Amino acid sequence: MFTGIVQGTATLVSIDEKPNFRTHVIEMPAAMLPGLETGASVAHNGCCLTVTEIDGNRVSFDLMKETLRITNLGTLIVGDSVNVERAAKFNDEIGGHLMSGHIMTTAEVAKILTSENNRQIWFKIRDKSLMKYILHKGYVGIDGISLTVGEVTASRFCVHLIPETLQRTTLGSKKLGSRINIEIDPQTQAIVDTVERVLAQREATLAAALPKE
Repeated sequence: MFTGIVQGTATLVSIDEKPNFRTHVIEMPAAMLPGLETGASVAHNGCCLTVTEIDGNRVSFDLMKETLRITNLGTLIVGDSVNVERAAKFNDEIGGHLMSGHIMTTAEVAKILTSENNRQIWFKIRDKSLMKYILHKGYVGIDGISLTVGEVTASRFCVHLIPETLQRTTLGSKKLGSRINIEIDPQTQAIVDTVERVLAQREATLAAALPKE
């Protein structure tokens, strides 16, 4: 599990490309290295990956076909930066919201509005069926960052970013058309699915009770 509080950014220094498979090597921030072992989980742009090798501050991760298909990690090139967060531990402060590290879809940066000390970014989600889980003032994971949803339309939503978020994460460098990983808040998803199921059962019961002509 993760908290959505990005601990730093890491530079992708090497890519070993194979058919439907990649190995990424990143330069991990020094503050995140103590206690790191092979087999540990580290989120890259919100996607949970497993440490496969450690060589000083260079840490390797394998990416399978499904990860490359669903997330933006397969589009990265050497020199790109990723948001990184190590897995949460018991007694850690949960400053964001609980996240699984399982990316559900991606979104495209559709609009960027900048004002003094603030930035508003609008996203167009790739899988429109997931928009029902994105609610005003709800939570969403964007490239591993726990953010509160601002305005919502039928196909888009926005978030408001403070200078600290822009400085500490990769969102400050995103441009129109940039592809972003999206993780839906699991609690919101559970509530929406439960309400839909209850309403569907109720409609089915009412339909069965109506007299047949």
